[in-house]
Amino acid sequence: MFHAIFINKPVTNRNSFVIIVCELQPMQATNKENIMDFEVIREEYSSRGGGIEIDLTSFGYEDEKMTAYQNYLGGGMLGAIGNDCTISEWKEDEKLVEIADKLSRHFHTLTNHSDDEFESATFEENQKRPSSAY
Repeated sequence: MFHAIFINKPVTNRNSFVIIVCELQPMQATNKENIMDFEVIREEYSSRGGGIEIDLTSFGYEDEKMTAYQNYLGGGMLGAIGNDCTISEWKEDEKLVEIADKLSRHFHTLTNHSDDEFESATFEENQKRPSSAY
């Protein structure tokens, strides 16, 4: 499907207009699909990393917590976002893995700045980086 956009603005000394024809693309998934309702216990982040901790009680794991954290790699770059949980072997639980992924994606939106050369990476690009410089 194609869509024409008419711009009624003179582009030369004559009274003319520009027609831009572009193909419509399906909309990409927005970050809103990755956000869950988290009960945030604490949250602290800066250009040098940080973390967020949530309560898992509302997900059916009473008195349990999960974190997403990000370290500073140096040179203005933040590392991959990692997760941890107070439940041992949490990575074996599909529901907890999904919560961890959505929490990481949410945390990425907090630390990602589109006007910064190193912090404007997509979530997928960012996760290819090491989590620590040490």
